[in-house]
Amino acid sequence: MCGRYSLTTPVEAMRQLFGFSQLPNLAPRYNIAPTQDVAVVRTGDEGGRDLSMLRWGLIPSWAKDKDFGAKTINARAETVAEKPSFRSAYKKRRCLIPADGYYEWVKAEGGKQPYRFCREDGEAFGLAGLWESWTNPEDGEVILTCSIVVREAGSFTETWHHRMPVIVRPDSYGVWLGEGDPDMDDVAGVMAEPNEEGLIAFPISRRINNVRNDDAECIELVELSEPEATEVSTPVAKQGNLF
Repeated sequence: MCGRYSLTTPVEAMRQLFGFSQLPNLAPRYNIAPTQDVAVVRTGDEGGRDLSMLRWGLIPSWAKDKDFGAKTINARAETVAEKPSFRSAYKKRRCLIPADGYYEWVKAEGGKQPYRFCREDGEAFGLAGLWESWTNPEDGEVILTCSIVVREAGSFTETWHHRMPVIVRPDSYGVWLGEGDPDMDDVAGVMAEPNEEGLIAFPISRRINNVRNDDAECIELVELSEPEATEVSTPVAKQGNLF
C-alpha cells in the first residue's frame, strides 16, 4: 500500500527528469494524503508530456458519486488489468506520479512507527499511476482523479511492509505513458522491473500521522528506543545505486 508520500523537489529538476513542458509554481509537500490534489505527468493532446493536478483516489467513469475514490487510492499490479475500477485506465490512461519519498508504518512500542523511503541521493522518482475523468451527474462537474499502482515488496522493503508502490525506471517512462504505442506485455513488464535498488529507509517523526502537518519536521530522522528498533532488522538501511 502507498497511503502517503512527499514531493519537495524543485519544479525545474522535475521537468528535467520527466520531460514535461510547463513550469508551474508548486510548493514543497511533505505529507501528501488521499483525496488531495497531486502533481501528475500525462501524455498531452499534442503528444508531449504535461504536468497536471489531479485528485488522488481514482473515480471510474461509471461511479455514482465521488466518494468512490476513497477506496481506490491504490491499484494492485497483479489485478489492475482485470479489475473494473482500473482496467480501462490501465489500457488507455496511465500516468507518472512524481515523488521523492513515501511512508509506511511499523508496529512498535507505543503505537505504529512511521518510516520514510526515499532515494539515497534525495532525487525524485516516478510512481506508476492511472488516471480517469469523472463527471458528477448532479452538477456536471468534471473531476480528474488518479491512483498509484502497488506491487509486492522486494527483499529490501519487505522488512517494513509487504507492499510497495511501483517505482518506474526512467528508461521505462515512455513505455508506461504509452509513447510509441507499446505492447501491453511491455507495459506489464514495467510493473515487474526491479525498482528498490538504492532506496533507503529510516524512522521519522510521528507528526506525519496528522495530515494537517505538512512541513520539513515531518521527515526528520528520529532515534528509536531499543524496543522499537528491534521491530525491524535495522532502523536505518540502504542498498546500492538506484537504477
